Amino acid sequence: MFYFDPVYFIFILPGLGLALFATFLTKSTFSKYSKVKSSKGFTGAEAAFEMLKRSGIGDVKVEPVRGRLTDHYDPTSKTLRLSEDVYSSTSLAAIGVACHEAGHAIQHAHGYVMLGFRTALVPATSFCSSLYAWVIMFGFFFSAPKLILIGVAMCAMAVVFSIVTLPVEWDASARAKLAMVDVSLLSPEECEEAGKVLNAAFLTYLASAITAVLTLLYYLYRLGLIGGRR
Repeated sequence: MFYFDPVYFIFILPGLGLALFATFLTKSTFSKYSKVKSSKGFTGAEAAFEMLKRSGIGDVKVEPVRGRLTDHYDPTSKTLRLSEDVYSSTSLAAIGVACHEAGHAIQHAHGYVMLGFRTALVPATSFCSSLYAWVIMFGFFFSAPKLILIGVAMCAMAVVFSIVTLPVEWDASARAKLAMVDVSLLSPEECEEAGKVLNAAFLTYLASAITAVLTLLYYLYRLGLIGGRR
Protein backbone atom coordinates (compact mmCIF):
# COMPACT_ATOMS: atom_id res chain seq x y z
CA MET A 1 0.00 0.00 0.00
CA PHE A 2 1.21 3.51 -0.80
CA TYR A 3 1.23 4.68 2.79
CA PHE A 4 3.98 2.17 3.57
CA ASP A 5 5.99 3.33 0.57
CA PRO A 6 9.70 3.48 1.55
CA VAL A 7 10.10 6.33 -0.94
CA TYR A 8 8.13 8.46 1.54
CA PHE A 9 10.87 8.07 4.13
CA ILE A 10 13.49 8.94 1.54
CA PHE A 11 11.62 12.18 0.84
CA ILE A 12 11.17 13.23 4.46
CA LEU A 13 14.51 11.96 5.82
CA PRO A 14 16.25 15.37 5.61
CA GLY A 15 13.37 17.06 7.43
CA LEU A 16 13.16 14.29 10.01
CA GLY A 17 16.90 14.48 10.67
CA LEU A 18 16.76 18.26 11.07
CA ALA A 19 13.72 17.96 13.36
CA LEU A 20 15.49 15.49 15.64
CA PHE A 21 18.57 17.71 15.76
CA ALA A 22 16.48 20.83 16.40
CA THR A 23 14.59 19.15 19.23
CA PHE A 24 17.82 18.00 20.84
CA LEU A 25 19.43 21.41 20.42
CA THR A 26 16.41 23.26 21.84
CA LYS A 27 16.16 21.06 24.92
CA SER A 28 19.89 21.02 25.59
CA THR A 29 20.30 24.77 25.05
CA PHE A 30 17.31 25.57 27.26
CA SER A 31 18.62 23.21 29.92
CA LYS A 32 22.08 24.80 29.79
CA TYR A 33 20.92 28.39 30.11
CA SER A 34 18.16 27.58 32.59
CA LYS A 35 21.03 27.03 35.03
CA VAL A 36 22.54 30.47 34.34
CA LYS A 37 20.93 33.19 36.45
CA SER A 38 20.58 36.71 35.08
CA SER A 39 22.65 39.39 36.79
CA LYS A 40 19.66 41.74 37.29
CA GLY A 41 17.35 39.13 38.81
CA PHE A 42 14.24 39.57 36.66
CA THR A 43 11.93 36.57 36.51
CA GLY A 44 10.43 35.47 33.22
CA ALA A 45 7.07 36.99 34.17
CA GLU A 46 8.66 40.28 35.21
CA ALA A 47 10.67 40.44 32.01
CA ALA A 48 7.51 39.93 29.94
CA PHE A 49 5.72 42.66 31.90
CA GLU A 50 8.59 45.08 31.38
CA MET A 51 8.73 44.38 27.65
CA LEU A 52 4.97 44.88 27.30
CA LYS A 53 5.09 48.08 29.35
CA ARG A 54 7.89 49.40 27.13
CA SER A 55 5.59 48.96 24.15
CA GLY A 56 2.66 50.68 25.86
CA ILE A 57 0.64 47.48 26.26
CA GLY A 58 -1.31 47.19 29.49
CA ASP A 59 -4.19 44.87 28.65
CA VAL A 60 -2.27 41.59 28.32
CA LYS A 61 -2.36 39.15 31.23
CA VAL A 62 0.71 37.11 32.11
CA GLU A 63 -0.02 33.86 33.90
CA PRO A 64 1.66 30.51 34.59
CA VAL A 65 0.71 27.32 32.75
CA ARG A 66 1.61 23.73 33.52
CA GLY A 67 4.11 21.77 31.46
CA ARG A 68 7.58 22.21 30.05
CA LEU A 69 8.14 24.51 27.08
CA THR A 70 4.38 25.10 26.88
CA ASP A 71 4.82 28.87 26.66
CA HIS A 72 2.48 30.64 24.25
CA TYR A 73 0.48 33.79 23.63
CA ASP A 74 -3.29 33.49 23.22
CA PRO A 75 -4.54 36.41 21.08
CA THR A 76 -8.22 35.58 21.67
CA SER A 77 -7.98 36.31 25.41
CA LYS A 78 -4.86 38.51 25.28
CA THR A 79 -3.11 36.17 27.69
CA LEU A 80 0.58 35.36 27.75
CA ARG A 81 1.03 31.95 29.36
CA LEU A 82 4.47 30.98 30.64
CA SER A 83 5.48 27.49 31.69
CA GLU A 84 6.53 26.75 35.25
CA ASP A 85 10.18 26.65 34.15
CA VAL A 86 9.88 30.19 32.80
CA TYR A 87 7.32 32.15 34.84
CA SER A 88 9.20 32.42 38.14
CA SER A 89 12.73 31.62 36.99
CA THR A 90 15.47 34.26 36.78
CA SER A 91 17.54 32.26 34.29
CA LEU A 92 18.70 33.56 30.92
CA ALA A 93 16.64 30.86 29.21
CA ALA A 94 13.48 31.91 31.04
CA ILE A 95 13.90 35.58 30.20
CA GLY A 96 14.60 34.80 26.54
CA VAL A 97 11.49 32.63 26.18
CA ALA A 98 9.28 35.07 28.11
CA CYS A 99 10.39 37.99 25.97
CA HIS A 100 9.81 35.95 22.81
CA GLU A 101 6.21 35.29 23.82
CA ALA A 102 5.82 38.95 24.76
CA GLY A 103 7.01 39.64 21.22
CA HIS A 104 3.92 37.82 19.93
CA ALA A 105 1.70 39.95 22.16
CA ILE A 106 3.33 43.08 20.72
CA GLN A 107 2.84 41.76 17.19
CA HIS A 108 -0.84 41.33 17.97
CA ALA A 109 -1.19 44.78 19.51
CA HIS A 110 0.58 46.45 16.60
CA GLY A 111 -1.34 44.56 13.93
CA TYR A 112 1.62 42.62 12.55
CA VAL A 113 0.29 41.34 9.22
CA MET A 114 1.92 37.91 9.20
CA LEU A 115 0.60 37.10 12.69
CA GLY A 116 -2.90 38.02 11.58
CA PHE A 117 -2.50 35.86 8.49
CA ARG A 118 -1.29 32.89 10.55
CA THR A 119 -4.12 33.28 13.06
CA ALA A 120 -6.65 33.33 10.22
CA LEU A 121 -5.18 30.09 8.85
CA VAL A 122 -5.41 28.18 12.15
CA PRO A 123 -8.97 26.74 11.82
CA ALA A 124 -8.52 25.54 8.24
CA THR A 125 -5.03 24.23 8.94
CA SER A 126 -6.15 22.26 12.00
CA PHE A 127 -8.90 20.64 9.94
CA CYS A 128 -6.71 19.90 6.91
CA SER A 129 -3.71 18.63 8.90
CA SER A 130 -5.80 16.03 10.71
CA LEU A 131 -7.55 14.69 7.62
CA TYR A 132 -5.44 15.12 4.49
CA ALA A 133 -3.59 11.79 4.82
CA TRP A 134 -6.89 9.93 5.15
CA VAL A 135 -8.39 11.74 2.17
CA ILE A 136 -5.37 10.86 0.02
CA MET A 137 -5.38 7.26 1.25
CA PHE A 138 -9.04 6.77 0.35
CA GLY A 139 -8.42 8.49 -2.97
CA PHE A 140 -5.76 5.94 -3.88
CA PHE A 141 -7.78 3.04 -2.46
CA PHE A 142 -10.88 3.89 -4.48
CA SER A 143 -8.91 5.13 -7.53
CA ALA A 144 -10.48 8.56 -7.19
CA PRO A 145 -8.05 11.16 -8.63
CA LYS A 146 -10.22 14.10 -7.61
CA LEU A 147 -10.27 12.91 -4.00
CA ILE A 148 -6.48 12.58 -4.10
CA LEU A 149 -6.13 16.13 -5.40
CA ILE A 150 -8.38 17.40 -2.63
CA GLY A 151 -6.14 15.66 -0.09
CA VAL A 152 -3.01 17.15 -1.66
CA ALA A 153 -4.60 20.61 -1.57
CA MET A 154 -5.32 20.06 2.13
CA CYS A 155 -1.67 19.07 2.62
CA ALA A 156 -0.64 22.26 0.83
CA MET A 157 -2.62 24.26 3.40
CA ALA A 158 -0.44 22.78 6.15
CA VAL A 159 2.64 23.73 4.14
CA VAL A 160 1.46 27.33 3.77
CA PHE A 161 0.83 27.56 7.51
CA SER A 162 4.27 26.23 8.40
CA ILE A 163 5.94 28.67 6.01
CA VAL A 164 3.92 31.65 7.28
CA THR A 165 4.94 30.68 10.82
CA LEU A 166 8.63 31.27 10.08
CA PRO A 167 8.61 35.09 9.76
CA VAL A 168 6.21 35.33 12.72
CA GLU A 169 8.57 33.42 15.01
CA TRP A 170 11.69 35.14 13.67
CA ASP A 171 10.17 38.58 14.20
CA ALA A 172 9.09 37.74 17.76
CA SER A 173 12.63 36.64 18.60
CA ALA A 174 14.09 39.77 16.99
CA ARG A 175 11.79 41.94 19.13
CA ALA A 176 12.81 39.97 22.22
CA LYS A 177 16.54 40.31 21.57
CA LEU A 178 16.19 44.06 21.09
CA ALA A 179 14.02 44.55 24.17
CA MET A 180 16.23 42.48 26.48
CA VAL A 181 18.96 45.11 26.03
CA ASP A 182 16.83 48.24 25.58
CA VAL A 183 14.79 47.60 28.73
CA SER A 184 17.97 46.63 30.58
CA LEU A 185 16.69 43.16 31.39
CA LEU A 186 20.04 41.64 30.50
CA SER A 187 23.52 42.79 29.67
CA PRO A 188 24.55 42.58 26.00
CA GLU A 189 26.59 39.47 26.77
CA GLU A 190 23.68 37.81 28.56
CA CYS A 191 21.33 38.77 25.75
CA GLU A 192 23.56 36.98 23.27
CA GLU A 193 23.42 33.83 25.37
CA ALA A 194 19.65 34.05 25.86
CA GLY A 195 19.37 34.54 22.11
CA LYS A 196 20.90 31.11 21.57
CA VAL A 197 17.81 29.57 23.17
CA LEU A 198 15.57 31.46 20.74
CA ASN A 199 17.73 30.52 17.74
CA ALA A 200 17.53 26.85 18.68
CA ALA A 201 13.75 27.09 19.06
CA PHE A 202 13.43 28.74 15.65
CA LEU A 203 15.25 25.78 14.13
CA THR A 204 12.35 23.54 15.19
CA TYR A 205 9.94 25.70 13.18
CA LEU A 206 12.28 25.58 10.21
CA ALA A 207 12.49 21.79 10.45
CA SER A 208 8.70 21.57 10.60
CA ALA A 209 8.36 23.72 7.48
CA ILE A 210 10.93 21.68 5.57
CA THR A 211 9.22 18.41 6.57
CA ALA A 212 5.84 19.78 5.46
CA VAL A 213 7.26 20.82 2.07
CA LEU A 214 8.96 17.44 1.57
CA THR A 215 5.73 15.62 2.45
CA LEU A 216 3.86 17.65 -0.16
CA LEU A 217 6.57 16.92 -2.73
CA TYR A 218 6.21 13.21 -1.99
CA TYR A 219 2.49 13.27 -2.74
CA LEU A 220 3.09 15.28 -5.91
CA TYR A 221 5.66 12.66 -6.90
CA ARG A 222 3.15 9.88 -6.26
CA LEU A 223 0.68 11.70 -8.49
CA GLY A 224 3.27 11.97 -11.24
CA LEU A 225 3.26 15.75 -11.13
CA ILE A 226 7.01 15.88 -10.46
CA GLY A 227 9.85 13.53 -11.25
CA GLY A 228 8.42 12.34 -14.57
CA ARG A 229 6.31 9.55 -13.02
CA ARG A 230 2.81 8.59 -14.12
